Amino acid sequence: MAKTKMVERPAATAEAGGQAVVPVVLSGGSGTRLWPLSRAGYPKQFLPLVSDRTMIQETVVRVGEADGFAAPVFICADDHRFVVAEQMRQIGVFPDAIILEPSARNTAPAVAVAARFLADRDPDTLMLVLPADHHIADPKGFRAAIATAAPAARAGHLMTFGMQPTAPETGYGYILPGDAIPEAPGARTVARFVEKPPRETAERFLAEGRHLW
Repeated sequence: MAKTKMVERPAATAEAGGQAVVPVVLSGGSGTRLWPLSRAGYPKQFLPLVSDRTMIQETVVRVGEADGFAAPVFICADDHRFVVAEQMRQIGVFPDAIILEPSARNTAPAVAVAARFLADRDPDTLMLVLPADHHIADPKGFRAAIATAAPAARAGHLMTFGMQPTAPETGYGYILPGDAIPEAPGARTVARFVEKPPRETAERFLAEGRHLW
């Protein structure tokens, strides 16, 4: 069973029209990529790869309480709990909770644990799942996309985000947008999802211009 470390923090600012969105930061990773900079005890999310802040710090800063989000919840390995806490202290962030994984089980179990943790406190909580090592060059646009998705999520939809492909990448999943969601202008259903297609399929998707990464 996952262990939970609670950290005292100020009350979150509520978002207009509903409860503040809770960022859930997935900070797993074995440190096998970008070796030797990244290693098991210090994987890449704890490194300053694109700015003076580390990747996990950048992830949290782009969804801060000043922008209407609640304090973040972290999912990480037991070995990394002090690194997460220290890197948040460096940027003045008070985690809502740090949930420790006894062993790595990839994305779905981590998301399920976070969802259960938040639902036990308030079943109407809206959570935003964020990998700790993504680079997003347009934080303002990202927050705008979250604001677009939030009404649909509050109406019971499970939302995902997509971006325009720039190459026939075979290592990504492709989303084909479907119909508009009436209660969330700008959001659409997913007509089809294709995981890591062969190159010829990826080239066709890119040429058609209808799919998103």
